[in-house]
Amino acid sequence: MYFYELHEGDDEVYSDVLLMHEAEYEPEEFFELVQSIRRRIQGSFEDDTLIEAIAAELEREHDFLFVSDDKLTAAVNISRAEDDNFLARVDADEDDSLDDDDDDDDDEEDEEDAAYRTIYADAELDGNTRPN
Repeated sequence: MYFYELHEGDDEVYSDVLLMHEAEYEPEEFFELVQSIRRRIQGSFEDDTLIEAIAAELEREHDFLFVSDDKLTAAVNISRAEDDNFLARVDADEDDSLDDDDDDDDDEEDEEDAAYRTIYADAELDGNTRPN
C-alpha cells in the first residue's frame, strides 16, 4: 500500500485527507492527477471541502481508498490527563450534535460526543482590543 495526502489551507489553518492506493504514483504524476480533478470539479462539488471532493473523485475514478471518518471502526481520545481518555463514538447516525434541536445542554457526555471542528488562533492584542 502507498499513502497519499491532500492539504487545503495555509500555514496557520489547514485540513488534510489521507488516501491509499495499491500502486505507487510518482509525486509529479499524482500532482497532475489531483490538479486535473481540481480543475474539473472546482465550484461544483457537494463535499464540505475541496480536498474531500477530490479524494472522493480519486476513490470513484482511480481506485484510491479515501480514509474518511465514515470508514472509521474506532476512535480514541488520548490525553495526558486520565479523565480525558475515552472511546469516542464514530457512528454519525447516533451523533446528537447533528440534530437541529438547538438544546443548550451542558452535559459532559454531550461534549464528548460533539461533532465540531476546532481552529486555534494566535492573536496579538493591543490595549484597545476586546478579547472575547
